[in-house]
Amino acid sequence: MPVDIKEKLADTITRELGENVYLCYQCVKCTSGCPLADEFDLTPNQVLRALQLGEDERVLNSKTIWLCASCQTCVTRCPHRIDLPRINDHLAMEAKKRGIKSKVPEISLFREVFLRNVRWLGRAYELGLILEMNLRTRQPFKDVPLGLQMLLKRKVSPFPHFARPPKRAKPVAQKDNRIAYYPGCSLHSLSSELDHSTKAVFKELDVELYEPEGWTCCGSSPAHSTDYLLATTLPIQNLALIEQSGFREAMAPCTACYARFKTAQHDITKDSTLKKAVDTKIGYTFQNQVEIESILDVLEKRVGLETIAKHVKKPLRDLNVVAYYGCLLTRPPQVTHADHPEYPVQMDRIVEKLGATALDWSFKTECCGGSLSLTRTDIVVNLTRKIIENARAVGADVIVTSCPLCHVNLDTRQAALNLDQPMPILFITQLMGLAFGLESHALALEKHIVDTRPVIAKIAGK
Repeated sequence: MPVDIKEKLADTITRELGENVYLCYQCVKCTSGCPLADEFDLTPNQVLRALQLGEDERVLNSKTIWLCASCQTCVTRCPHRIDLPRINDHLAMEAKKRGIKSKVPEISLFREVFLRNVRWLGRAYELGLILEMNLRTRQPFKDVPLGLQMLLKRKVSPFPHFARPPKRAKPVAQKDNRIAYYPGCSLHSLSSELDHSTKAVFKELDVELYEPEGWTCCGSSPAHSTDYLLATTLPIQNLALIEQSGFREAMAPCTACYARFKTAQHDITKDSTLKKAVDTKIGYTFQNQVEIESILDVLEKRVGLETIAKHVKKPLRDLNVVAYYGCLLTRPPQVTHADHPEYPVQMDRIVEKLGATALDWSFKTECCGGSLSLTRTDIVVNLTRKIIENARAVGADVIVTSCPLCHVNLDTRQAALNLDQPMPILFITQLMGLAFGLESHALALEKHIVDTRPVIAKIAGK
């Protein structure tokens, strides 16, 4: 009788991911910094120890591999740079392959529904995603008041958008002040405030944004936790459009999209086999000539801080601001090449040029639970409370961010916190627009759930 001898997961991970779990010597830095460690049944360091000991079934049957928010704190702080978020993704895929049911079924369902929408539509359809998740998890009335608010404020589109990439993008006339602009799905729906304010501010700064026709979803967190090839193909497919158009520089305002693009480029550079597989999928030999940049990169390096200062018409004096970067903009540094992955200052420098005071605080790069927003709202509410309470404790009037997922969580979940005084959450481009003297409707400030009028009044000296 044939005996089926399975390869140990530790060996599979080394062979397929190039990650050596035996390098872990249990310093526990991963667990100490993990924002979700209290929610796990196996802490991050325990996952690695279990793999070292060959306790594969224990790991594959854990909640941890599904709950991991991929905030990159562990890999950033690990002395050996062990990529535990990617290992958790691999373990979730392996559990599914072996027929082991997810210990957090709503997360598995979310990934399935999200990617099906992307496959059918080309982009995420957020309202449809929310409704289907509510129905299939038997919570049809979950977040109904919030959903009605969002519809009334036109934060979500009632109808889906269809997108298909062209087989070959046409070359676009290049200008010194023109840059490729990939908005991502959320900027066309839940976070349209960032799209509106970015376009308004860059128009003031005389930078022309070119949005490629036929761009599609980057895959976000469901792709990289479901299919490694798909998670690489979706971002590269979009970068190929930009490359074919003749651009060598592209801005991705959405932090999640930026992280997926940077990761995909990093991975195809390291893995030639993956690169060939992606090229085959998209039907184009990607030259990897496009530099993807965050909105902060473009503002600081291309536009320049002094140019920003020259456009200020209404200095934001007496306004105390905390800059919230979120977890994916700077981490892990081997992918983002950020100078200060744990305590970035790019946004703080812009805030200071607007005349406001950028306060020091402890939650600049803490995770808000972005990938768990629809599945484990209880965790998101808990993380959001900590961020807002710390901002309030240091004397902030407003939290400013450049991440749409962070903004959605911090702005929409405050009602569940029963705060004495809500905290306005603005995008950096909205704050810039106010300092530039732009009208609030041009910056879509009326779309926020938390009232932004106290900030506007304070700027006006009222």
